[in-house]
Amino acid sequence: MVNITTLQKINISYAVKFLVILTMATGAPLIGIHSQWLTGPIVNMAMILAVFIIGIRGALLIGILPSTIALGTGLLPAVLAPMIPFIIISNFLLILILDYFKSKFTSYGIALFFAAGAKYLFLFTTSSIVTNLLLNQSLALTVAVLMSWPQFFTAIIGGVLAWGILKFINK
Repeated sequence: MVNITTLQKINISYAVKFLVILTMATGAPLIGIHSQWLTGPIVNMAMILAVFIIGIRGALLIGILPSTIALGTGLLPAVLAPMIPFIIISNFLLILILDYFKSKFTSYGIALFFAAGAKYLFLFTTSSIVTNLLLNQSLALTVAVLMSWPQFFTAIIGGVLAWGILKFINK
């Protein structure tokens, strides 16, 4: 039997928003098209929307799951499993920097540029170190490319998509 006082403590609106955004972020790796250029913008869009719609705590929670699901579905090759913590940290950087700039009344475009840049720089740096330690050189180069400039552009594309959705929602 459901305790009514427990249900009253749950913010139903927040829970629905959280679940919709979480579904976008975690559903993207599951849609069957294993393309960084499709999945990356969707996941980044979901994390950015989370910052603006449900706040920092929910956004950080959402930033944890997509890379784990991408590994499980094969979008992220198994040899990249050691990169998962670094991908999660890069998601946190994107979220935290965007939230910081948002709170400083900086333009959305500038905030997005710095957040995407930080995500890219962190992943590029860590992937170069991790892959060189764990993988043969030809595979390390491939991984380094996956974790480099595409990360910046998929974050920018996701940010532009999120901006459009936020503009639509605010009308």
